[in-house]
Amino acid sequence: MNKTFKITVLEGLHARPATLLVTTVSAFESEVSITYNKKSANLKSILGVLSLAVSPGSIIEIAAEGSDASELLNKVTEVITSQGIGEEC
Repeated sequence: MNKTFKITVLEGLHARPATLLVTTVSAFESEVSITYNKKSANLKSILGVLSLAVSPGSIIEIAAEGSDASELLNKVTEVITSQGIGEEC
């Protein structure tokens, strides 16, 4: 399962929003990745997320696989939209 988002926060996925996303998905059992600019990283790894250097206005894809993947993607969508990080595409 996957969802696509446009990053709207002015600083891109810097430390604060990246930490928020990593903390959110760490509670789930499913494997989850973030893809930007043809590069992927484990969304449960803060260093992996920051290494992608996601800039404002960028399109990212979050993919989850596992028993609670649907719940994980719903929670990620909620966090991204409610915290002003981005919007679902």
